Amino acid sequence: MEQEVDVAVIGAGAMGATAALWLARGGMRTALIDRGEICREASGVNAGTLTLHMTRAALIPYAMKGRELWLDAQRWLGRDVGARSAPGFSLAFTEAEEEMLFKRADARSAMGAPIRIVTPEEVRAIEPGINPAVRAAAFCALDGHVTAYLTGRAYRAALTEAGVSLLEGHGVEGIEVSDAGYVIRPAGAPALRARRLVLAGGVWLETMLAWLGFHVRIKCLVNQLVVTERMRPVMRSVVGIANGLLSLKQFENGTVLIGGGWQGKGDPVRGGVEPIPDNLIGNIQLARHAIPALGETRVVRIWLGLESETADAMPMIGPLPGLAEAYVIGCVHSGYTSAPYMGHLLAERILGREPELPLFDPARLMKPAPAKLEETA
Repeated sequence: MEQEVDVAVIGAGAMGATAALWLARGGMRTALIDRGEICREASGVNAGTLTLHMTRAALIPYAMKGRELWLDAQRWLGRDVGARSAPGFSLAFTEAEEEMLFKRADARSAMGAPIRIVTPEEVRAIEPGINPAVRAAAFCALDGHVTAYLTGRAYRAALTEAGVSLLEGHGVEGIEVSDAGYVIRPAGAPALRARRLVLAGGVWLETMLAWLGFHVRIKCLVNQLVVTERMRPVMRSVVGIANGLLSLKQFENGTVLIGGGWQGKGDPVRGGVEPIPDNLIGNIQLARHAIPALGETRVVRIWLGLESETADAMPMIGPLPGLAEAYVIGCVHSGYTSAPYMGHLLAERILGREPELPLFDPARLMKPAPAKLEETA
């Protein structure tokens, strides 16, 4: 028997789940559909870094709002997701990195990020474990991290309490467009009729948008991540390098997470397939260069997380051109930091309210193809 709802959100990552939560709290009958489980694909396996150093300058105001929401998750989400505030550094060890550091710090601070350049002496006074060879650093008091794998449980409880209909483990096979809205056909479940539609698929948006006849290229990054054994405290900051190839944090249990966008093998269909050994070694060597004490510990686990990027490296958040009440959200650079805020912004737009900050018109990236009533992924 078909279910009828006011809005169907396809994609249960942090952005889709947040949008669904606030739409339901705003009085809409809401369904959230995903081929897997809530926040268990890209949103469940990323580094969970809350940082302004790696956020594009234009997205700084959104990231600052998102960080505040993560740290306040107990209030609006109802569960602790391991969000912790921590100072953050972006380091420069070479002249080229130093030049890059100054330029990027200026751009981000101009957009409101409380980032300032500090001397090597100031760096080591705050974080003694950093390599004395550091030439300069950008410092931000507003960084931190989230324990990504805790978010799915928190969102599921909040969504259930808000009355959202959860369809986990049901990939969408097609969507029909009609005058009354949209008919979504989840695999292994009855069709769903919705007056409104939200596509929230990250790297899978290229396929999802094709269901509605849109063609837009989404780049898929396959980021390698590493976690170490537990070790003595060697850092209390979120540490990166100006070139963007390192992200380090130590959790309360003593493990250290090493990231930085070094690529592995994979794609949106197969997910992360396998790491690339040379990239893995390079990432770990860079981490040990930044924090020499990491040479005392060993790698416990390696995994891969997918990240999406549009042609202009800016998000798609807003209504789809030429379709009534159809929306898209995704492809936010360093998107985990701003994810809950982005989801809330789109929900406000769908509920007929004026969003606090502007959305990112997807029409700039796509043109609707001739109408096609049904597509199969």
